[in-house]
Amino acid sequence: MPQLRLALNQIDSSVGDLVGNAETIVRWTRHSAEQGAHLVAFPEMALTGYPVEDLALRSSFVEASRAALRSLAARLAEEGFGDLPVVVGYLDRSAAAQPKYGQPAGAPQNAGAVLYGGEVVLSYAKHHLPNYGVFDEFRYFVPGDTMPVVRVRGVDVALAICEDLWQDGGRVPAARSARAGLLLSINASPYERDKDDTRLELVRKRAQEAGCTTAYLAMMGGQDELVFDGDSIVVDRDGEVVTRAPQFAEACVVVDLELPAAEADAPTGIVDDGLRIDRVVLSEAPVPAYDASSSGGYAERLDDDEEVYSALVVGLRAYVAKNGFRSVLIGLSGGIDSALVAAIACDAVGAENVYGVSMPSKYSSEHSKDDAAELARRTGLNYRTVAIEPMFDAYMGALGLTGLAEENLQSRLRGTLLMAISNQEGHIVLAPGNKSELAVGYSTLYGDSVGAYGPIKDVYKTSVFRLAEWRNRAATERGQTPPIPENSITKPPSAELRPGQVDTDSLPDYPVLDAILALYVDRDRGADEIVAAGFDAELVTKTLRMVDRAEYKRRQYPPGTKISPKGFGKDRRLPITNGWREGVRV
Repeated sequence: MPQLRLALNQIDSSVGDLVGNAETIVRWTRHSAEQGAHLVAFPEMALTGYPVEDLALRSSFVEASRAALRSLAARLAEEGFGDLPVVVGYLDRSAAAQPKYGQPAGAPQNAGAVLYGGEVVLSYAKHHLPNYGVFDEFRYFVPGDTMPVVRVRGVDVALAICEDLWQDGGRVPAARSARAGLLLSINASPYERDKDDTRLELVRKRAQEAGCTTAYLAMMGGQDELVFDGDSIVVDRDGEVVTRAPQFAEACVVVDLELPAAEADAPTGIVDDGLRIDRVVLSEAPVPAYDASSSGGYAERLDDDEEVYSALVVGLRAYVAKNGFRSVLIGLSGGIDSALVAAIACDAVGAENVYGVSMPSKYSSEHSKDDAAELARRTGLNYRTVAIEPMFDAYMGALGLTGLAEENLQSRLRGTLLMAISNQEGHIVLAPGNKSELAVGYSTLYGDSVGAYGPIKDVYKTSVFRLAEWRNRAATERGQTPPIPENSITKPPSAELRPGQVDTDSLPDYPVLDAILALYVDRDRGADEIVAAGFDAELVTKTLRMVDRAEYKRRQYPPGTKISPKGFGKDRRLPITNGWREGVRV
């Protein structure tokens, strides 16, 4: 059978940076060529970054993407790679689509192209458009209606884009009907906890359905709330894994494949789901036989906690770097949330670029102040103390606040102080709130919720403790100093806004709370279903009403890394003004 050396480049693209992304594609193509690749591929919308959101509706951006693609094809040829086919994702528009109600103006398309000989020799658009979770592709794109097949070194390679594999029908059975030897799917599939297992089973299943070796090329990096974890996969026609790429790392995976020769009378015309085969022949002659040396390998898998922690690091690093910042600022309370955020920040941007501020009040315990200082010592981050008591006394003297207003004043003074330092010194502020607190509104607007990014926004409190323990354990195993003081992990969580305060004064124990929230927030279960799962009816009613009342707070919280199937933001969209309340019938 013909041999083909395939190079899968899981790279990190930046949305809107057409010049920078093109340069990255050229650099990795050069690397692929040096490895002797016969076919090179890059992820979904690698040229524009993903997701482009409403940029897709701007004709100026669509045309810039199309022009950048043509320039990229010419540049690759000038660099000496004209005879090397390169598959790349970009933003296109349909010339055939007619304006109609319900279709995005300008008929933009989530597209892929094959670049060869300095030209765009084949272009195609995603056939299945996802419209769930964080995806709004019906809003932005019109679907493709072709089954693209490119013949490379005597092998027919069918091409697909992301959702074309996730949905039944379409290009997967069409690849079998077209008698392709390889199905290559380019993807920008956002990370979610445990999604790697789901993805592997999906690719295995689709390879068997397509009847051919299947390569799933994934994007790596971060874009606002989304993280892309790489983890590209190649499986043979029986679903057996041939190679698997690293998680959370840019990489060029080069794999030698033995594939069926293209058939002389390969099918043409319309195949499954009304797709029309669009076949382009680049090279008929197979590669002269060679000793296959590139197995691609099987990258070591991360355990569940390391996987989540890595996602949080990559998400924060991408947000800071891609928005032109160099340093971050964190309010350090001595508690577990700010300690974990500080550890993530040090791993993401380097301790020398992390600035921590302790802002004690008269209610701050000595151990909390000591724990904040100890965290700074362990990590090496920049540290200072600014007491808020004089500011607090001045406000109290002028306003005479009591109760909750008095408590929240302390938090808001800290938020103002952090933003003042941010403005003065140029750091971006990181908000330390976790998903449990955001769910029930256990945070202060314009206080602990201030910031440009919330690294643990999608992490439940029970997971915060588990990740902190994992990070310390990993440091010990590496012979390093555990970054998080043990006391920050073991002491009862407290906002320390009044004497003797602990979180359980206002909230259920976190394991119980998080279990209820996982059902209500992540899985959209109603009150009756949650009670039927074994939870106390009164507690369920109280918890769900706290969640419903806090919607206005969550809308004002900064973006943060998404790690769950349903994070606050694009995933979960509920009206702020909402008269519906979940009731419990007992």
